[in-house]
Amino acid sequence: MTASHATASSRSSRAVLLTVTCLGQFMVLLDNTIVGAALPDMQHRLHTELTGLQWIVDAYVLLVAMLLLTGGVFADRFGRKRVYLTGVAVFTAASVVCSLAPSVGWLVAGRVLQGVGAAALAPASLALLAAAHPLPQERVKAIGLWAGLSGIGLAAGPAAGGVLTDAFGWPAIFLVNLPIGAVLLLVGLRHLAESRNPNAPALDVPGTVLSVLAVGALTYGLIEGGARGWTSPLILGSFGAAVILFAAFVAVEGRRSAPMLPLRLFRQRLFTVSNTAMTVVGFALMGSSFFFSQFFVYVQGSSILRAGLQTLPVSLAMVIVSPYAGRLAARYGFRVVVTTGLALAGLGLLALGTVHADTGYGNVWWRLALAGTGFALAMSPLTGAAIQAVGSQEGGLASGVSSTTRQIGAVLGVAVLGAVVRTRQAGGASFETGLGSAFVTAGAVTLASAVFTGLWLVKSRPTAGSAAPRRAISPDAATASNTAPVKGR
Repeated sequence: MTASHATASSRSSRAVLLTVTCLGQFMVLLDNTIVGAALPDMQHRLHTELTGLQWIVDAYVLLVAMLLLTGGVFADRFGRKRVYLTGVAVFTAASVVCSLAPSVGWLVAGRVLQGVGAAALAPASLALLAAAHPLPQERVKAIGLWAGLSGIGLAAGPAAGGVLTDAFGWPAIFLVNLPIGAVLLLVGLRHLAESRNPNAPALDVPGTVLSVLAVGALTYGLIEGGARGWTSPLILGSFGAAVILFAAFVAVEGRRSAPMLPLRLFRQRLFTVSNTAMTVVGFALMGSSFFFSQFFVYVQGSSILRAGLQTLPVSLAMVIVSPYAGRLAARYGFRVVVTTGLALAGLGLLALGTVHADTGYGNVWWRLALAGTGFALAMSPLTGAAIQAVGSQEGGLASGVSSTTRQIGAVLGVAVLGAVVRTRQAGGASFETGLGSAFVTAGAVTLASAVFTGLWLVKSRPTAGSAAPRRAISPDAATASNTAPVKGR
């Protein structure tokens, strides 16, 4: 084979790899936003209350949050192609389970399986891409394309969910994953090359199990507390169990040589502050997004299709603004860009808390766009700040922790803001009033976080002698790649 033919073959293989990895991540990101548009139809057809809807969303996000880092380690140890295709197969099969679910319980079980598949698929897809592009500049370009193309799933979700649900009912939003999954499996088996890291750290099974149980117990208490009573023995027991499990998790992680979450990283103020703020981003963004379609359908009387389209300003603003966030952070520093973004997002959510049934859409869309713009400005620089805090040798681990904290915030956001709505309704308030309180709560927490980052998000030095084993690159490394090098102030 001539050199030109070899080069052409290499380019073709990389193009296939980019397509397969982008499409897999697209499917995961699409599932993050497409479900929101179908929630009103799920509530109607499955005869469930707000609590059931919270579990449908949080069952998925919880598993992704707590298994994401472990999924990256699995990919490094057992083969990135193998773990990626396994994740695709599990995610696709789980989508079938979801579409055929006759009850909320079955749907939640399917969502749990989807979360397991996504937690394997997402980090393995980027690890495959990074391994195929050893040169730093080529890798940055590939990851940029991966982030941009797969990120279209975020913007497409609300509209696609509205169209599919309006035409065929909520099961269609899961069936759309079948042809994508089938194509990925067929093409991936034939064209993806296997790679692994022989120096990958051992699996942290105790840490993974304890983290899932701890966050799960806390989530159960927050979601079920409004229905069962905040002082009921079961709810108090779940909160108590969460505290004990968290303490056990900290104790176990502090003693392991290769923990899932190295607690020493939190000695760096920049790392701690950035991840705290990222938790708030997940809390406010996912918690408020959970109610967007419900507001348009139940409060303003929109159809499911129209409601899906009406929520687009949030995701469109994020897709448009996100590519510029890293550049702005490089020019003006983490603190200025993140604080500005959180302030804009908080103001947008506070403004949403004042809308009513008779508020025209012309006076609603800009509030959604303002919130989306603010969150887009904050997310990428926060990941970049976390990476800078620990140094380039642990950049993949830092971005993975950043992604995990955002997902944990998302779990808590759906649970807490749902509890706010239920508590207001229990006191005699209308659903509209409860939603207003939830949006105001999310906005207030986000503005408080803006003040927090404005005061504390400053440069810090990586921990001396840091040499923990590197883990698989997280999906957030894609956004982080646009932020380095960045000033600390």
